[in-house]
Amino acid sequence: MKAIRVHQHGGPDVLAYENVEIGEPGPGEVRVRNRAIGVNFIDVYLRSGAYRPPHLPFILGKEGAGEVVSVGADVEGFKPGDRVAYVEALGAYAEEHNVPAHYLVHLPDDIDFETGSAMMLKGLTAQYLLRLTFRVEAGHRILVHAAAGGVGLILTQWAKHLGATVIGTVGSPAKAELARANGADHVIDYAKENFAERVREITRGEGVDVVYDGIGQATFEGSLDSLRPFGHFVSFGSASGPIAPFDITTLARKGSLYATWPLLPTHLARREDVLSMSKELFEVVGKGAVRIPIHARLALADAAEAHRRLEARETTGATVLLP
Repeated sequence: MKAIRVHQHGGPDVLAYENVEIGEPGPGEVRVRNRAIGVNFIDVYLRSGAYRPPHLPFILGKEGAGEVVSVGADVEGFKPGDRVAYVEALGAYAEEHNVPAHYLVHLPDDIDFETGSAMMLKGLTAQYLLRLTFRVEAGHRILVHAAAGGVGLILTQWAKHLGATVIGTVGSPAKAELARANGADHVIDYAKENFAERVREITRGEGVDVVYDGIGQATFEGSLDSLRPFGHFVSFGSASGPIAPFDITTLARKGSLYATWPLLPTHLARREDVLSMSKELFEVVGKGAVRIPIHARLALADAAEAHRRLEARETTGATVLLP
């Protein structure tokens, strides 16, 4: 079968489209024929070496959707032909994938494969950020960086569904329009405005309850300055580079703030949480409260181009690869 493998860390050009053999599913695994594969910024980190994979070479990708081909020993609840989706299972950039059953869920009939492949990592990230890390309720004011991105659009829609006021940052007028179309109450173009100052203006000097920041280095200081006293700074990515070490007393000086960086794998350590979190995500998507916008579809062989667009910040919404 065909897959995208990384033999050495580097730029998009290190992505090799080649024949591989993955063998039969082992105990606790399910072989899935991918119909669509999600592309995420963590794929860039793994490709570049910013995050270390278990070994080299390796097949990239952490989420996908398709049909069960065969089932390994000690697996219950899945059979050939089942429609499924998965997350946090390295090796998704391939025509087929042996997925740990722990991270596999049944895909509802009303959700197509492309949507399923694009929603698991980004959607479950939004789920724990909004419902577990800081539980957003009606009346909260939140700041979402990269509001037109894959996670940002889901965060914005879901937070609006929960009754929050959403302030989003973007990098262009086109992205501003997209963020507004997906529910953002206020949109700040950080290329033209100081976003922390604008947040203070919008909130009449009070600040927001929580900042969801997947940008990192470039937005860290401004994010802290956007928070109300006792507000929460929630980091979940570093698209602009990692946040530099900082004096923890900075949080005290800026209003007795809370700062955290929660990870999806920690939230998915228990099978019951994989199921409950996925169920909540499927429910909000199924009833139309959250739409999963897919703005680019490329062939699996064109994975390098998908990475180039992602790193150049040319993308909005989700990008999927089609085997």
